[in-house]
Amino acid sequence: MKAKIISIVLVSLFTATIFAGSGIFQTDFKKASEQAKKENKFMLVDFSGSDWCGWCVKLDKEVFSKPAFEKYAKENLVCVLLDFPKKTKIEKSLLKQNRELANKYKIRGYPTVLIMNPDGEVVEKTGYRPGGAEKYVSFIKGVIEKNTKKEEKKEGKECSIKSEKKGGCGK
Repeated sequence: MKAKIISIVLVSLFTATIFAGSGIFQTDFKKASEQAKKENKFMLVDFSGSDWCGWCVKLDKEVFSKPAFEKYAKENLVCVLLDFPKKTKIEKSLLKQNRELANKYKIRGYPTVLIMNPDGEVVEKTGYRPGGAEKYVSFIKGVIEKNTKKEEKKEGKECSIKSEKKGGCGK
């Protein structure tokens, strides 16, 4: 019996360590959303099956746990892990939150990664992407850049070269 308890604790710690990375992933979606809005950062929301989904483990191993991703994420994103483990126990309130969000965003497979703007609007839905951390970061940068320009256009902040030459744009 002791051996079984010890092995469950070790699996739980191992899984938490793998998917918590260096502390960049939060589990409280509401707090993370508030932080993203306050800091004007995009959110990366990872729907994962951390202890049973092979592609989830691969995404973490090849991307989320790598220094290139961690550095970029710490400076530019608010990251959230919404986990659906089968072997590891998580708090009922956390599982309830994760299920509600999976239903809200119509998650049908794992891993599913949502990229949300600071207002909480989903701007991209993806998952595992081959190529490692640098390529994943490049993809995220492109998504953010494209959606930041859309927001600037909506707010009338984009300045064309022609109007700048004519003395417009912020003068």
